[in-house]
Amino acid sequence: MTTTPAKVWADLPDHMRAALTARSNSAGLWHLIGHLGLIAGLGTYVALGLPFWGVALLPLGLAMVFLFTLQHECTHQTPFRSKALNEVVGHLCGLILIQPFLWFRAFHMAHHRHTNDPDHDPELQGDAKPETWAQMAWHLGTIGYWAAKAQTLLGNAAGRTEPYISPRAAPRIQREARLMLVAYSAAALFTLFVSPILIWVWLVPLAMGFPFLRLYLLAEHGRCPQVANMFLNTRTTRTTKLVKWLAWNMPYHAEHHAYPQVPYHQLPRVHDTVAPHLGTLTKGYTTFTKDYAKSLNGTAGGASLP
Repeated sequence: MTTTPAKVWADLPDHMRAALTARSNSAGLWHLIGHLGLIAGLGTYVALGLPFWGVALLPLGLAMVFLFTLQHECTHQTPFRSKALNEVVGHLCGLILIQPFLWFRAFHMAHHRHTNDPDHDPELQGDAKPETWAQMAWHLGTIGYWAAKAQTLLGNAAGRTEPYISPRAAPRIQREARLMLVAYSAAALFTLFVSPILIWVWLVPLAMGFPFLRLYLLAEHGRCPQVANMFLNTRTTRTTKLVKWLAWNMPYHAEHHAYPQVPYHQLPRVHDTVAPHLGTLTKGYTTFTKDYAKSLNGTAGGASLP
């Protein structure tokens, strides 16, 4: 029988809990330099129109969309010890991804409170996990995703609120959305009157990369039991070092949900401790995708994964 995350954590020695929750500016900054360096290098290659530059569009898009996992960590204030640095990086990622950081923090905290609860988890409201091949095609096509992002940004700017947004946070979220719209308007004017380069180093790669991010994110909770235990309702996926690096260790997702106070760079150590208790553990994203595909059918809900 799977134990609870709280019980496992309570059984750890005090010094180990302290070590696992220690945050580090240096670890986060070196990782950030590497990630942004990859984006800058690929973006420069495309911008200069070097030989076969079109081949670099997808890797550039993948590098950019996985800033989502960094922004996600910044909502927890864990990539860096400095609160200000977490805030600045979170907002920068949000600007690139067209995903307001303050809004996403409110959304994501509600997701943590109600993980995989179909009645309360905002991740499942209006964006349920695909159950048919048609729904999977729509999910990965990202048209609905981008429409929802635009609706969120414009709604935030207009002062519309969601149940998970507190009255105290609402004015800041509205101001954030309006500033982002100003920035995007400036980018549009630059594109129209100066150069279309932002289309090729930002928008096209982003559009190419997001279907892959959507498929990756599907593994986090897709086909997991709808129970309160984070060792069961969230999936950890064993994968390559490159994917773990690009995703800021978020493939250790059950560990993250169980202990969101643990910085990303400590999650491998947490995994070594809690692995025997994980109820939803998959070997690789290819395996997950194949299993998920087998559970789909042509019209209605598919069977649950084991």
